[in-house]
Amino acid sequence: MEHQSNDLQDRDHKFLTKAIEEAYKAVESGDGGPFGAVVVRNDEIVVSCHNLVNKHTDPTAHAEVTAVREACTKLNQIDLSDCELYTSCEPCPMCLGAINLSRIKRMVFGAKAEAATASGFVYFIQDAITGTDSYQKANLEIIQADGRDAVIAEQLNNKTIPAAAAEERATDCICNGWPIHHHNLL
Repeated sequence: MEHQSNDLQDRDHKFLTKAIEEAYKAVESGDGGPFGAVVVRNDEIVVSCHNLVNKHTDPTAHAEVTAVREACTKLNQIDLSDCELYTSCEPCPMCLGAINLSRIKRMVFGAKAEAATASGFVYFIQDAITGTDSYQKANLEIIQADGRDAVIAEQLNNKTIPAAAAEERATDCICNGWPIHHHNLL
């Protein structure tokens, strides 16, 4: 069992080292922040990427999201459940969402998110998700819509009734002064 554990540690070290090399490339090239990611399948590197936020003028071009996108394209599939991800730093919530949606089965990261925060990267959304007050510093007002628009959006997401029917029923509720509840729309 110990031998297997050492083999896994050696394997993790090998691929995590590649992710860290990608992080250095991001900084050296000016492409983005110091973050790298590698997608591996069957002990082979599928893609090796780094942060491209500056290069692509795209705030979503984090290393992990870029790696997921490129792996899906290269493998011509959106299900990466037979893949693993190695990333130089603990992913932000956006990247973790992409990793989860792609169904990657295992992730190994190097630095904790706090290390990125210490070097100037602040994840206010992470604070918002965890319920801390510091996310208010982001100057982002977050509001859930109400009324007809919210009902239509909810119905589309729930796929319970067609969008046109949901809009018509929401209009009926509003015009008649009825409260807009899910059961009024069915």
